[in-house]
Amino acid sequence: MQSPEVRSGIEKFMPFSFDTVLVYSQKIYEQERRYVYTTPKSFLELIKLFKVMFGKKEGELQSNKEKYETGVAKLTETGEEVAKLEEVIKIKAVEVEEKKKLADE
Repeated sequence: MQSPEVRSGIEKFMPFSFDTVLVYSQKIYEQERRYVYTTPKSFLELIKLFKVMFGKKEGELQSNKEKYETGVAKLTETGEEVAKLEEVIKIKAVEVEEKKKLADE
């Protein structure tokens, strides 16, 4: 796991998920009169599924972060180019005014 916060979140989630499975197993028994068995393998499969989903989500978030950073860099670069172009336009506008005055004379 990457950080203590992530590890702490997982440590809190696992007991919650186990308790949720127990609650719903009891509800199924009360409604259907059928037992739902949870075995150590079931919980190992849950942990495996969690790791796979966590890895996938982490990859998606990393990809989105890279896209965001690239976009911000391009926007900054474009802003700088626009500022340069505005300066050039101001200079050209002065030149145009001078040539306009010369042409009017």
